[in-house]
Amino acid sequence: MAHGGTVRQPGQGRGTDADDLSRARPAPAAATGGERGHAVVLGAGIAGLLAARVLAESFDRVTVFERDVLVTADPRRGVPQGRHLHGLLDRGRQIMEELFPGLTAELGARGAPAIETLVGSRWYLRGLRVHPTETGLISLLASRPLLEAVIQANLRGMPGVEFVQRAVATGLVAAPHAGARIIGVRIVRAGRSAPDGLRPEPTAADGAEFVGADLVVDATGRGSRGADWLTALGLPRPLEQRVDVDLGYASRLYRRDPKDRDGQRSIIVSTMPGSRGGGAVALEGERWQITLAGMLGDHPPADPDGFEAFARTLPVPDIHDLISSAHALTDPVPHRFSGSLRRRYERLRNPPAGFLAIGDAICSFNPLYAQGMTVAAQQALVLRNCLRVAGPDLPARFYRQASCLVDAAWELATGADLRYPGVQGRRGLRGRLVGAYGERVQIAAHRDAAVARALMNWLNLVDAPTALLRPTVIAGVLRYGRAHPLQPMRVPPAAQHHPGPGST
Repeated sequence: MAHGGTVRQPGQGRGTDADDLSRARPAPAAATGGERGHAVVLGAGIAGLLAARVLAESFDRVTVFERDVLVTADPRRGVPQGRHLHGLLDRGRQIMEELFPGLTAELGARGAPAIETLVGSRWYLRGLRVHPTETGLISLLASRPLLEAVIQANLRGMPGVEFVQRAVATGLVAAPHAGARIIGVRIVRAGRSAPDGLRPEPTAADGAEFVGADLVVDATGRGSRGADWLTALGLPRPLEQRVDVDLGYASRLYRRDPKDRDGQRSIIVSTMPGSRGGGAVALEGERWQITLAGMLGDHPPADPDGFEAFARTLPVPDIHDLISSAHALTDPVPHRFSGSLRRRYERLRNPPAGFLAIGDAICSFNPLYAQGMTVAAQQALVLRNCLRVAGPDLPARFYRQASCLVDAAWELATGADLRYPGVQGRRGLRGRLVGAYGERVQIAAHRDAAVARALMNWLNLVDAPTALLRPTVIAGVLRYGRAHPLQPMRVPPAAQHHPGPGST
């Protein structure tokens, strides 16, 4: 195998058997002439790519296993949201720029616009346009496939980093007589029985290979089986938390005229129960990517007529006007998201050495808040800092420090969702007070520049929520946050469930 890891063919028809596989494990780094060892990353999404980048600073070899084909400009099957809007918050862009200097300019050279967040776009919250003031924030408008491709290209130029595509992990392998230490992973290559040749489905006789590793990083996303793998080894699994929102959205590409929307590159209309939303973003290749969304079962249809009719019910006309005048390049593509999901790895008393999860494998957020890629980038920096301090407690330190960042994003997303009676979950007094104040901040932000700047810096995860308690912000909220001069358009009952053939 090109990645150079230790390989062994385990007995067929058996599960992960540490006693059989342990003899193939690599020697510890200290016993191999000073080498720093081998790290394995499962998944080549944004979280996996950023993890590989920081791991390359601490390990001699980093192997990224991905079940999809990577050398393509099309959205990958393993990223079901790849055909929909992907918001990269400015804190995430800043971190990616730190890890890959020149990334913003490189994406710009590939046609991805970079705009001032409130000046080059129109943001609507609660049916009100946020004050178009300068914020110092940059919105990088790149499609998910382009962003991944550029980061991959940078990683492929780094020594010791290798990608293995069309490969899927089927389980972890623990050290014999030390089950709390992971020494590798079982990998099945494509072409062994997959119908499309790209996504092999392991069976009991999957012919898996053992790949030894000093550290295995699970970046396989929301559908991670990491907790199941731990259970199979007799190890504790993390508790899970969910806040279900039954979000549905549909996206379509349109040809873009540079004169569209007076040259502005982005329109964002917030989505909430009873008030549909969406976004239109200018992408590379002079295209508009338009996504429409609704919560709690109120989903946009995936037929062209229903898609346009749904856009007509948004609280502001901007996106519908664009749809009405632009030339469609694709049919609408639907997607559903059940709810935010968090795996509480930080609460494990003794997480196993040699394995950690990152990105959506830890926490998958409501995509309306565009936090996923940015929180993954924040976790990559945490991992980098943890790796610089030697010790067997790496997973525990990583989970503990990462949980602080996840807490902030989780509270922002779920706190906003729990404001709506149709969303199930615990509501405390603190949450109700914070929610009521946050609603007034959004209202005031359409008239007060200081409030708008503070709000956008918080939403972009640049500032902590305490930034909304600065005296200038409180003054603006007291002045402008009481009245709501423009009520969001309510969805007509007849339009609540369009019977289009492609509706989700």
